[in-house]
Amino acid sequence: MRLLQRPSPWRTLFAGAFPPDPSGWPEPLTPLSDALTALGPEPSLAEAKAWQPTLVAALARLELPASRIAELLSDHNDWLYRRAIEEALAEMRLQGWGEPPVAFCVLTLGSGARHESLLGPDQDNAMILDAYPDARHTEIDGYFQQLGERFTSRLDAAGIPLCRGQVMARWPLWRKRLEEWGRQLEIWTAERRVKRVQQATILLDFFPVYGEAGLAEALRDKALELVPRAGLFLDEMATLLEESPPLLERFGRLVVDDQAPHERAFDLKRRGLLPLVNATRLLAWCHGCRSVDSHGRLAELVGREGLEAAQAQALQGVLSRCQALLLRAQRESLAQGRAADGWIDMARLDEAERLLLRHDLGRVRALIKLARAAARQGRRQA
Repeated sequence: MRLLQRPSPWRTLFAGAFPPDPSGWPEPLTPLSDALTALGPEPSLAEAKAWQPTLVAALARLELPASRIAELLSDHNDWLYRRAIEEALAEMRLQGWGEPPVAFCVLTLGSGARHESLLGPDQDNAMILDAYPDARHTEIDGYFQQLGERFTSRLDAAGIPLCRGQVMARWPLWRKRLEEWGRQLEIWTAERRVKRVQQATILLDFFPVYGEAGLAEALRDKALELVPRAGLFLDEMATLLEESPPLLERFGRLVVDDQAPHERAFDLKRRGLLPLVNATRLLAWCHGCRSVDSHGRLAELVGREGLEAAQAQALQGVLSRCQALLLRAQRESLAQGRAADGWIDMARLDEAERLLLRHDLGRVRALIKLARAAARQGRRQA
């Protein structure tokens, strides 16, 4: 059975310094061409961020699947990150800070790193610095503290809010030398303290958005050395899966959350998408997978005999359908002047969609059970 293949020419859309020039594109791409023309060749950060619903509408008219739209939204956010960092570096040069004193790499974390962002994400980022003498710490770390504060402030002003949990490179906990990151991971994965496991889990989905990517790959090597053998840590990751299980009653009926903003609201992000992503991450780390995105992890798990091909393909379908429902609901919310969040209105789903959602959440529940079993097995072998 052939699994979904990820590489695509679509992923080059926001790879350059500026949006692509759509002149000369074939007629079938007219919706996207019109959207890019409306954006203009040199938009400000705020203009580019505010344009994202227009981008999604154009991609939807081209009938791209929600998983591809999420990738392209994430790619566009990566482009915003690169612009913000370049602007911050240019400003620092003008003010006499000079060039970066050592090599560095800015990481995106979470859904941005997995390239699964939808509309309305906040910031989650970190920074890896190359080695430097301790005697120069105040000088060198001071430079990168300034850089972290400036680019995160630019993103905030553009419409990607600062992380309320302070998971950003402007804070020392998320800005370290490579060797220090290695020691931090050793501490976080050494036992099953909840806070440390939560912090490590945030870090384990990372992507090098700017700078020396080799630093990120070295950190990934370190994580792959530590995490699959950290039995107590994996066991606590499995326990944390119980915090937001899929909302299904005993006989498989959907349950509306008590905290819902209205009578028929269902928190699909918290009760469907995130349990799927979290269980996939845990299972992937139990088997030493290198992939970061959920589709890639599911495919890699087949090669590592963590899943059957049919299971992985079915779960890829679950992920895509959850993203499609959320993206549709977010677009409707934005059009009505509300925030893009993780709630869907059950009254807006037809009977077939409700039945399929119940079936999909059942598959997520089964994946959680499988991931927890793999974590327990890892603990016994540790």
